[in-house]
Amino acid sequence: MLAGLRGMARVGELVGEVEGVLVDDGSTDGTLALARAHAPPWIRILAEPRRGKGAALKAGVAVTTGRRVLVSDVDWSVAPEAVPAFLERDADVVNAVREGKGARRLAEPFLRHLMGRVFNRLVQETVLSGHWDTQCGFKLLDGDAARSLYPQLTVDGWAYDVELLTLAHLHGYTVEDVPVVWRYEPDSRLRPIPDGLAMLREVWAIKARVRRGGWAGG
Repeated sequence: MLAGLRGMARVGELVGEVEGVLVDDGSTDGTLALARAHAPPWIRILAEPRRGKGAALKAGVAVTTGRRVLVSDVDWSVAPEAVPAFLERDADVVNAVREGKGARRLAEPFLRHLMGRVFNRLVQETVLSGHWDTQCGFKLLDGDAARSLYPQLTVDGWAYDVELLTLAHLHGYTVEDVPVVWRYEPDSRLRPIPDGLAMLREVWAIKARVRRGGWAGG
């Protein structure tokens, strides 16, 4: 958590005035108290019930007001130093990818990488072709686009990224993939087997929703 706060402060140093929102997804290990004790006044802390990554980010984006909205995992697996280059992009959604020329994965276990590539192939073949990585937890969005798209999300779990990018395309927003240097953090909360199965169910639910023709508010 302290690393997350330092990462947010570093973004402020790099780009100037920012608003920070840190969402606690129902932690029970003292994380919330630690964040409240150490966060500077300009970082707003939201205490949410445990519902999943998608739900947490949905709550966080809802209280933003800025012209651009950056979403990042608290461990900053993509370093804050990547933010200025992302701000130079013109797309409505700038999606960090860990595949392609210029991308690097550091310290990632082979099994974790293999499972990620299998999941992406499934995503490509079922609902969202053209993106060789949807799951990197680092995305920069136009503020109005973010506050339009996130309220429509129905996936609370790890596959929220797939739904977000699907919605962005359906609504005509421009999406650009940008290769990044990404470092695997051993403290990741993703559980390969149970969370992997849940993600598969979420992808099929997204596909079914596309076939039915829409989302609430879409």
